[in-house]
Amino acid sequence: MRRLLLALAVLCAAVPSWAASPERERVLQESDRAYREARYQEAFDGYSRLLGTDGADGHLLYNLGNAAFRLNQTGRAILYYEKARELLPRDADLKFNLGHAREQIRDAIPESESFVGTAFFWLGGLTLAELFWCFAVANALFWGVMAARFFSRAAWASSLLFLLLAAWLLAGISFGLKWQQTHSDDRAVILQTEVNVLAGPDGRDTLLFKIHEGTIVHLERSEEGWSLIRLPDGRRGWLRAESVERIRGPQGLG
Repeated sequence: MRRLLLALAVLCAAVPSWAASPERERVLQESDRAYREARYQEAFDGYSRLLGTDGADGHLLYNLGNAAFRLNQTGRAILYYEKARELLPRDADLKFNLGHAREQIRDAIPESESFVGTAFFWLGGLTLAELFWCFAVANALFWGVMAARFFSRAAWASSLLFLLLAAWLLAGISFGLKWQQTHSDDRAVILQTEVNVLAGPDGRDTLLFKIHEGTIVHLERSEEGWSLIRLPDGRRGWLRAESVERIRGPQGLG
C-alpha cells in the first residue's frame, strides 16, 4: 500500500501545477531564438537551465535532444530523445528525430522484444500517468455501476457490469505492467565517442571490446567511478561511470 501511495504521489507531481513564471518564459524564448539562429550551444545551455525546474517536461527534453544533435553530440541527443519519449510516446516528430539519431550509431545492437511488450503492445504508446487515469476511470465506473445495480435489476446493467469488469482488470494489469517496466528500466546511453570496456573496474584490467557513442546498454551497477554494463547481445564489462548515463533518471518520470 505504501508503494502504491508513493506511485500516486509521483504521478501527481508529474502534472504541472503552477503557471509558467516570467523568468522561465524569458529563458525559454531566448533558447528558442538561439536555436533558430543556429546558436546551438547557447540554446542547449538555456534548455538545461530550465530542466532543473521542470524536469518532467517532454517538450523541453525534446528541445534538448535537438540542440545536442545539432552540436554533434549524438549520445546526448539519443539520451534526451529517449527521456522525452517516456512523456511523449506518440509524438511523430520525436519518433522521426530519434530514428534519425539512431542511424548514426556505430554499434547498432537490436533489443529483442519481450513477451509483455508483444502481448500488451499498447503500453509503448501510453504514459504511466495516462494508464493510471484509465485505471482510475474504469475503477470509478465499475463501482458506480455496481452500486447502481442494487437499485436496478435491468438486463443491461449486468452486461455493462461485465464489460466494465473486463476493462477494469485490463487497465489495472496494464498500469501494473507499465509501472514495473518503468521502475525496472536500467537502460543507459554511451555519451563519449569511443569507450573502452574492461574486464574489471580498474584501468589496468583487460580490454574486452570498444563501444561507441549513442549505443544503448543496460546498466547493472556502479561502484567507485565505474559502471558494469551489459549489451543486448549478452556481452558485459566495466567502463568509466562518466561515459554513460541512465535514461530513467530524475527527468524520466512517466
